[in-house]
Amino acid sequence: MVTALEPSRHPLAAYIHRLEQGLPMLDNSDQNVMEVIGILKSYGIVLDAYSNNLNYIAKHQFLKLFPFFKYFNGDINVKKLGQFWWHNRINYEYAEYCMKSMFWHGGGGLDAYVDSPEFEAAAKKAIAARWQNNPVMLGLNKLFPDFLLEQTRVMAYYTGLGQFWRVMSDMFLSLSDRYDAGEIKSTSDVTNHILAGLVADAAKPITYSVEIGGEKFDLIPESAGITFLIDTGVPYVEAIFFRGTPFPGIISYNAQARQISPEQSTFTYGALYADPLPIGGSGIPPTLLMQDMRHFLPDYLHNYYMETGRSEQDIRVKICQTFQKSMFCVTSATLIGLVPNGLNPDTLEKQQENRAFFESWMDRLLTSQIHAVNH
Repeated sequence: MVTALEPSRHPLAAYIHRLEQGLPMLDNSDQNVMEVIGILKSYGIVLDAYSNNLNYIAKHQFLKLFPFFKYFNGDINVKKLGQFWWHNRINYEYAEYCMKSMFWHGGGGLDAYVDSPEFEAAAKKAIAARWQNNPVMLGLNKLFPDFLLEQTRVMAYYTGLGQFWRVMSDMFLSLSDRYDAGEIKSTSDVTNHILAGLVADAAKPITYSVEIGGEKFDLIPESAGITFLIDTGVPYVEAIFFRGTPFPGIISYNAQARQISPEQSTFTYGALYADPLPIGGSGIPPTLLMQDMRHFLPDYLHNYYMETGRSEQDIRVKICQTFQKSMFCVTSATLIGLVPNGLNPDTLEKQQENRAFFESWMDRLLTSQIHAVNH
């Protein structure tokens, strides 16, 4: 018989005990389930568009100096131009913001691979083929050998995030279908669905190749061993859910006054910490995401928003609050999936390892919105 651990004394002990039982950090209620499912359906539709565009850019806009039409996915016409000029479109800039945040924060196998000699050799071959008939660019590449190489690394992150979001989009849309069919009834059901999806696709390979002049260049071959969960999923959660980047206009960049952390690893500007109230303000990247999601809200969630607060006037703020609820469910699924010894450890030592794992993550959530989403 395994000796049970003493209750945790951590300030967020209640959430640690939930996770140890395989339960999400978000309270279970019919309203929470409705909100989370509804927002994840909208998010899944938006991620489908983001994913398609990121993969298109990586494949078809490889090292283009002036990719004016990169958001058109190859379909350029007067109607789409008008929609873009009037901002009646998907804000793909937010997808790039997430990609650049991942690239900046790094971490995981993808980050290590794009700095490897193997990637550098493959990238240099692709760069030479891309500019083989352009002596000016070849000359510039000799003068600044790291510039195009770095841009190739960015291209790898375009497709890495695009492939990650492809899986997540399908996962969220299938979750909505199951809710509509009456199969999802609690926040635990939500977390279990996401966890099952993460496990099922954990080893899905992330690959990247481009075609130049009829020749294929494998920049990330399957043999590199880059996979969905550990190499893109976990770094995404770290970079976007936890760390993020300070938003201009909301936080001062006065380094001398130390108004932002000097260490990236201690950043707390991610989705789990953000104050929903500034959403809608100029220079706030998540505003673009909330604006995109408002177009695809299911009727039941849109009706709920219309009956609360200020109706349409503060809908982006309400969408952000709901989105944070959903992200705590996704984070719960990720942590439960990564716990070192599973949820039913057979020794006290393994229980203690699990407890230390959860407590280390809860240390980082002390200043998050975890209490706000549950009250």
